[in-house]
Formats: sequence, C-alpha cells, structure tokens
Amino acid sequence: MTAAATASKHEIIEVGAEDLPVYCPNPKAPLWSMHPRVFLDVAHTGSTRCPYCGAEYRLKPGTVLSGHGH
Repeated sequence: MTAAATASKHEIIEVGAEDLPVYCPNPKAPLWSMHPRVFLDVAHTGSTRCPYCGAEYRLKPGTVLSGHGH
C-alpha cells in the first residue's frame, strides 16, 4: 500500500467543546484500530492529527472554547 493510499483512508473527526480533552483512539474507534491513548491539542490550532493512526481531529465550526487557554 502506498503512502497516498494510506493517507486517503485517514478519518476526519469533528469535535466540540464538550469533547475536550480530545484523545485518540476515541471511544467510538473499532477494536482493530486500537493503539496507545494519546491526548491531542485542538484548542490552539483548530485541528491536529494523531501521531499513531493519522486520524484528523477538527473543532466543529463555531465551537466556543472557554477555560482552555483562550
């Protein structure tokens, strides 16, 4: 499998303020995709990728964060 084919399979997961702190794998992840839990900072950049599986986590449009460094 090429890198391009792998990259196209990466998931985009939209999260809201109620989902913070964001971590991967998330509770809805299938068992086969499990890897060590890693916490991801979407509050400062609006999006980030999991270093293990490449899933992209993005803040939902219009998300208002309070008490998370803003």
